[in-house]
Amino acid sequence: MSETGNRARLQVLDGIRRSLRRGELTGAARDAAEQRLKVPPPGPVVARARLPQPDKVALFCQWAEANNATVARLAPADVPGEVVAYLARNNLPAMAAMAPSPQLDCYGWSSEPMLSLRRGRGEGGDQVSITGAFAAIAETGTLVMTSGPDHPVTLNLLPDTHIVVLREGDIVSGYEEVWAKLRARYGKNAMPRTVNTITGPSRTGDIEQTIELGAHGPRRVHIIVVRD
Repeated sequence: MSETGNRARLQVLDGIRRSLRRGELTGAARDAAEQRLKVPPPGPVVARARLPQPDKVALFCQWAEANNATVARLAPADVPGEVVAYLARNNLPAMAAMAPSPQLDCYGWSSEPMLSLRRGRGEGGDQVSITGAFAAIAETGTLVMTSGPDHPVTLNLLPDTHIVVLREGDIVSGYEEVWAKLRARYGKNAMPRTVNTITGPSRTGDIEQTIELGAHGPRRVHIIVVRD
């Protein structure tokens, strides 16, 4: 952390201490706080998601569809064909901006020569994006996206249609497993800049309490769950 950043951090902490009417922690209280940071205690886990992996996958798909996403469960070789078929069903051109992630390289996109793919970040004119997902949560049907060079965050937000290629093995029970997975992947002091949790298409009920899709992001989310 830079000197300026460290000074700002200390100012924030000093303000919190003043509001609590105490100074820095010492002794047993400090030891307990440091131990909690070193080994974060898990929070509660919802009982409905404590399931064998095949049942977690089914529960995730159920909740994703309940939240207005569409879901297809396929073998890896069928992914490109499903993308083309989905675009055709929705009268969309056979082109998309795709995340430059090695995770997506194994799906044989060349088997669909009419599908035009541009690898990189989302642009204002993109109608469709294709990304992977860091994880998915069976408990709520939520996708978890981490930003980085291989997954520009604009792909989650700008295009009207978001196609997500999700591996069955990346579906976990609940949020606590996601935090553990993030720490294992990135390290406690090297988290990604952005972690987006996405539950179905963007929507709002601000106007007359009528749900409108696509309010702040994609109006369509299509999840391709790839069998292990």
